[in-house]
Amino acid sequence: MYKYFANAFVVNEGKEGYANILVKGNRIEAIISEPLSDLPLGTEYIDCTGLTLIPGVIDCHVHFRQPGMEYKADMESESKAALAGGVTTVLEMPNTNPTTTSIEELENKNALAQENMYCNYGFFLGLTNSNSEIAKNISRDLCFGLKLFLGSSTGNMLVDNKSSLDELFSITDKVISAHCEDEAIIRENLSKYKSEYGDNGTAILHPKIRTSEACYKSSAFAVQMAEKNSTRLHIAHISTKKEISLLKSGKIESKNITAEVSPIHLWFCSDDFEQYGNLIKCNPSIKTKEDREALREALRTDKIDIIATDHAPHTKEEKQKPYFEAPSGIPSIQHSLLIMLQLVKQNVLSLPQLVEKMSHNPAILFDIKERGFLKKGYFADFVLINSKEKTTITKENLYSKCNWSPFEGETFDSKIVATYLNGEKAYENGVIQPQKAALKV
Repeated sequence: MYKYFANAFVVNEGKEGYANILVKGNRIEAIISEPLSDLPLGTEYIDCTGLTLIPGVIDCHVHFRQPGMEYKADMESESKAALAGGVTTVLEMPNTNPTTTSIEELENKNALAQENMYCNYGFFLGLTNSNSEIAKNISRDLCFGLKLFLGSSTGNMLVDNKSSLDELFSITDKVISAHCEDEAIIRENLSKYKSEYGDNGTAILHPKIRTSEACYKSSAFAVQMAEKNSTRLHIAHISTKKEISLLKSGKIESKNITAEVSPIHLWFCSDDFEQYGNLIKCNPSIKTKEDREALREALRTDKIDIIATDHAPHTKEEKQKPYFEAPSGIPSIQHSLLIMLQLVKQNVLSLPQLVEKMSHNPAILFDIKERGFLKKGYFADFVLINSKEKTTITKENLYSKCNWSPFEGETFDSKIVATYLNGEKAYENGVIQPQKAALKV
């Protein structure tokens, strides 16, 4: 019934310091600076000496591929990868087969998740040229936000009809997460480079096809529409320096227009295509070193509000196809926290900023109740980190079903020791616990 996390170095709400946390059932009972001498009978004592304790990571942008693409990934495999990476809650995107663009498909996904998810979960409704009425009236219990594709998309989710866009941007009571890339620019560039390179094109071309200009033009349009209609716009996976000019500094509570960045865009730059090729092909494309440095600075100065992975598994065989045929997307959820902890050690951002961008702000933006913070009465979603023990990524310790990562062979200077989900130990030292403690958020 009770668990006592003793002597942890706790990071929460901009503060760092040693504390002890008492958990009753699936909730935080107390956070105490001094050790408790009189614990309730039968309390499980968890010695956190030498470990950092943070709120569980909330990843508000993942693709788990179920239903319809289970050969790439599924809810069970990817939610296990999440737990191994310190991610306790995910919000999953509508790019499945069939696409999640109706109430029926959302209900189907929720039913699948209840049976298969190992971490907490919620879902997005995909917007189309013809489902604005559903989007306006859908219950908050069914979805946490609306996903808008203003650039190339799968299925029928590219929204390019002006009247449909006017309708969708008039929705002001739900967050619209937008993938912003200008379709016309991309198609023109794609045609040009296919004609020039034929079957010999490589991933080095990716940022030349999916350019900074394509991102900026689309993001600027979305911001203009949002400002006109007071829409709650969230720009997904910002990738360029130029787009940052569209954003304002400040706390997330004060903003109607927010933005996220992926650890992938904070880690890699376009120079890395020569080494990694299609393995780091993603949309929007990874851009220049200058863009990467601008993204890091925008994170530090609160112009970018959230860190989210856009975790998108494909099989290794698919990724080994010629560049123009290989799909875009990278599996990264298991390593997102390790990447960001490494950037903390490189002074790219502080540990309290990491917690704010990966735990607090996603909970605030998407109104995820009683999660994302360490507070009395909140759900006990924790990550325990050893900042002095290294982690080397190998194929053998990957949980994602696709069983590859661009980080194979990389050694990070921190280790995720354990993940606690709703008060229960869900992962520890490379082992996922057999029982599922996941809840719909």
